[in-house]
Amino acid sequence: MQLEPYSRKVFYYETDKMGIAHHSNYIRWFEEARTMLIEHAGLPFETVEEEGLMCPVLSAECEYLIPFRFDERFIIKAYIPDFGKIRFTVTYEVYGEDGRLHAKGLTTHCFVDTDLKPVRIKNSHPHVYDIYSQISAAGEKLYG
Repeated sequence: MQLEPYSRKVFYYETDKMGIAHHSNYIRWFEEARTMLIEHAGLPFETVEEEGLMCPVLSAECEYLIPFRFDERFIIKAYIPDFGKIRFTVTYEVYGEDGRLHAKGLTTHCFVDTDLKPVRIKNSHPHVYDIYSQISAAGEKLYG
């Protein structure tokens, strides 16, 4: 499985008075990258939700290394290094066009049904489990 990293530029509304991307946007960017990762692996979130599954965020963290400014391009490489039966972790590396690491972070999630009860997807949704397992097993090979 080979995927392209998520890529876009910093929009003006995402900057603060200092002219840099506000720290809160990184968590949004993580969500965008995570959504694209799963979608490009063949599992759009709409499909997951139609089957009665949701993946709420249990925790989120980000380490800011180099700030981004308006109109700078960035890429995010997202990985699923820790995938269990109910919980999983997604890690993120945010790079500038020059290849330097600007930020890194992680989010932790779980699978729940529409009543917010934990779901063990290995038996109930094996196709979802298989895709997440493939992404997790691919590791850094996802991006070449």
